[in-house]
Amino acid sequence: MTTPALLLSVTPAFADGEPAEQTQHKPSVAELEKAAAAAKTAYDDAVAAEAATLASLKVVMSDTTPLALAAKAAETAATDAGTAKTEADRAAADAKAAVDGLPATATDAERTAAATTLAKAEAAAVAAGEAKTAADAKAVEADDARDDERVGAARDLSLARAVTKEALAAKTAADEALAEAKELHGGDYFDTCVSETELTAVIRGLPSTVVAGKRVDFTFRVTNGTDKAMDRLFPSVYIRATSRSGHKPLDHLVHLQRWSPAASKWKNVDVEHYMEKISPLKAGAHVDVKMRFTIDASAPAGNGVPLVSGSYWNVDGTCGTTANNQGPGFVIATAGSKPGHTKPGHTKPGTTGPDTSDLTPQSGSSAGPVNGSLAATGSSSATPQFALAGGAAVAIGAGAMFAVRRRKAGSRV
Repeated sequence: MTTPALLLSVTPAFADGEPAEQTQHKPSVAELEKAAAAAKTAYDDAVAAEAATLASLKVVMSDTTPLALAAKAAETAATDAGTAKTEADRAAADAKAAVDGLPATATDAERTAAATTLAKAEAAAVAAGEAKTAADAKAVEADDARDDERVGAARDLSLARAVTKEALAAKTAADEALAEAKELHGGDYFDTCVSETELTAVIRGLPSTVVAGKRVDFTFRVTNGTDKAMDRLFPSVYIRATSRSGHKPLDHLVHLQRWSPAASKWKNVDVEHYMEKISPLKAGAHVDVKMRFTIDASAPAGNGVPLVSGSYWNVDGTCGTTANNQGPGFVIATAGSKPGHTKPGHTKPGTTGPDTSDLTPQSGSSAGPVNGSLAATGSSSATPQFALAGGAAVAIGAGAMFAVRRRKAGSRV
């Protein structure tokens, strides 16, 4: 089954180096139409692949496959071997009884004949037992092969259904972004909500190798490099992960959290929510968010990349988003592997923005996990909740990602 490339933006190339910085431009309606068409094609392909996988499962579950027939034959042979052993054991027992029942008047010839018959019967019983053991082992092996094939087919169907679900989410996000662009300002929506090149979002302290089952701590920094304050800014981070081949999504195995100074505790982060808003983010200031994540210890080797963004709205109606949306890629190592390391505060080549450590923290102090003013509302109902598929975030770009979320922000921002 071929997994739609639209959904799996993390590729095996990250195993060999860091991704290049990506600068997203304001997408036009035509570009969004193209992205929506691509998302539809990916969804149609996923639906077709799921149907084909279901058909394959039905075939594998039948009793006429080569492995099913082989298992049936092995079971029959084991049954026959068991019957043969039972008969041989009975014959040996009869021969033993005959020897034990010889009368005192039996001749030497009669005693010799009875002993010979017993020896042959006991040898035949031993051989029958060995044959039964071998037949039973072959039956178990054949049963396992048949069952493994069936379990594998069922697993393929489960994966195909997950891909279809993700493709539908990506298609929905692309369609919403396109509809938003056409609806607002006569299709000129992105002429008012700009891609702000001096508003940057970067990941700091992320190692090049992440070991499954081990916690990873890092910092997410949003910097307002402009000369104007941004009234409300919503930062976003999402960890995208796939298998080493790039064909199997692993996002469901990633557990991302950020530190909430308002609640004084760690909170889960998902693709559908911004984190606590920053109100405001002053000109030349930055805010650091303390974050961490783990990947389930059961995860296979793979690749990952953080998707980052920051979107702002001002009281005068201006709005925009970061021009970048991808952080440094990393390799996912299986549980028990030796972790990779980066120096504290070091931003790997390929992060999506400059090291802005020389800019002033908004609070005027670098103490604490967060430098800046994070809204006390946290991710409660007062925080905008936005539908966004992980695959669509990369395929469409930060501008469309921003558009989808802005529609659902409404007056709450």
